[in-house]
Amino acid sequence: MKKVLLFTDGSCLGNPGSGGWACLLRCGAAEKELSGAEPNTTNNRMELRAVIAGLAALKEPCSVKVVTDSQYVQRAMTRYLERWIASGWRSSRGSPVANRDLWEALARESRRHRVTWTWIRGHGASAEQNRCDRLAHQAARSLAIAA
Repeated sequence: MKKVLLFTDGSCLGNPGSGGWACLLRCGAAEKELSGAEPNTTNNRMELRAVIAGLAALKEPCSVKVVTDSQYVQRAMTRYLERWIASGWRSSRGSPVANRDLWEALARESRRHRVTWTWIRGHGASAEQNRCDRLAHQAARSLAIAA
């Protein structure tokens, strides 16, 4: 099984506002960057889109280490997702889970792989994370300029 590092980030100009996402996939010496943008979205949705796109880009099951600066994503995938599914997509307070459509997509993509989740501080020492931050911000800006 191939080992892949997946760095991700999301950005939003306003919340909601023009949003961008980016990811960097690394397998050995090979790298691939992906990014995209959406109008009238949120930062959390862009964080989710980045991970979904990265996992979906893998053509075969892999061992994937996801590196994210989003505690929202990391904590949900390691602590809350199974509980949400078991409770019919209700939070511990009984309210509907926000962004269910993207959580379901992320759960589907994650099942194809062996995934571990690592949180790192944003705007820190990780060159790869900072690269994703720049790409996501550029994607959001390009959409905002075009609007």
